[in-house]
Amino acid sequence: MRDHTAHPYMANSVPAIKQEMLDAIGAGSIEELFAQIPHDHRTTHRFDLPPALTESELRRHLTGILSRNRTVEDNLNFLGAGVWQHHIPAAVDEVVRRNEWLTSVFGEPSSDHGRNQAWFEFCSQLGELLELDLVALPVRSWGVAAGFAIRMAARLTERGEVVVVRAIDPERLAVIENFCEPVQMAGHIAIRPVDFDPATGLIDLDHLRSLVGPATAAVYFETPSYFGVIETQGAEIAAIAHASGAEVIVGVDPISLGVLEAPVNYGADIVVGPMQPMGVHLNIGGGVGGFMASRDEERYAHQYPTLFISIAETISPGEYGFGLSLFDQTSYGLRDKGNDWTGHSVYMWAIANATYMAMMGPRGFEEVGELILQRAHYAAHKLAAIAGVRVTFAGGFFKEFVVNFDGAAVGVAEINKRLLAQGIFGGKDLSRDFPELGASALYCVTEVHTQADIDRLAAAINKVINDE
Repeated sequence: MRDHTAHPYMANSVPAIKQEMLDAIGAGSIEELFAQIPHDHRTTHRFDLPPALTESELRRHLTGILSRNRTVEDNLNFLGAGVWQHHIPAAVDEVVRRNEWLTSVFGEPSSDHGRNQAWFEFCSQLGELLELDLVALPVRSWGVAAGFAIRMAARLTERGEVVVVRAIDPERLAVIENFCEPVQMAGHIAIRPVDFDPATGLIDLDHLRSLVGPATAAVYFETPSYFGVIETQGAEIAAIAHASGAEVIVGVDPISLGVLEAPVNYGADIVVGPMQPMGVHLNIGGGVGGFMASRDEERYAHQYPTLFISIAETISPGEYGFGLSLFDQTSYGLRDKGNDWTGHSVYMWAIANATYMAMMGPRGFEEVGELILQRAHYAAHKLAAIAGVRVTFAGGFFKEFVVNFDGAAVGVAEINKRLLAQGIFGGKDLSRDFPELGASALYCVTEVHTQADIDRLAAAINKVINDE
């Protein structure tokens, strides 16, 4: 009978073994295990699932599905908007895939085959890049890092509002909104969006002044912004926030720090950002990493919900040991009574980041930053020369820039469709999320793009909008 055979991928699924497990835990049936879930929340109908496939059949089936994907390996890509295509040295993949990392189990002493030291190197190198001394182990994403930082500021100031720049990735904002909780909850933090100047893309300082007050826990802004704009008013923004006793939280692309000032130097108290640009491949469906850092002050250290790695001398001269610190204030140590529930994290990407930063060094970050600046501005110049095309915030940007097509006869969606037919991923369509920008798209240019790539893009756009 089919009911008495094991599932192809679950050898312990036969009735006898199921009954043995139920007997061991004292349950009369599998149904009892779900008794705490209200009946009206449970599905009662049978699922119309296809028959189970063999391993070889399943592999062929999934390979067929995946073959329909259009990848950046086969197409020229100018799409960023949250996950960016950067060069990843082969050595980064080689280190990350070593079995001492892949088989490590978090929390087990037997798993530490250099893991703690690698994490310490990640924190040390990132701290040097950010010019900050306290760097936590990473969290799932940039949005999660920003959400934690905002909740830290709310605890530090005992205030319930945060001013957040409106020129922000909608997905990241959605994560922040989740962390700020609904208005019905006791931990609710009200979000006050601050406008950007439509001419420059910079934060509207007058609007900022009208929003910041005695209830403001923090001001959160990013540079480069979601539009790629380099926020040159950082010191003024920080002064406005600090004058009201609010914390300053800055989101920053770490790749930009080879050419841009570290946020702490213009007033940042907590700095967050993405790990993905530093050696993490493009992917979807999993966290690509977010970092958090601050000055090494007790008031900040005791508000982090994350883990820290410390180094100390041992009883043997010249020998050092590495270990976790401030474990007791995290959800790992206190579960639901920790500062926040960190849940799933991305510690493997810390290894990738540490390898990438070690290979790059200070000069490497400077060189890649300069290269991105030059190529992005060259691309903007080429596109702006096309009839019907305008670069919206041309004053100063890094890696990404907004391209407006109001003067073209076709919209962004159609332009992207026609570009895809030529093997090019166009920019992220901003029309829905930022309608005030008109028919605009966010284009991304990094060190992987050559002059020939950019010239090909410009020629393709000119063709799809002017040679119908």
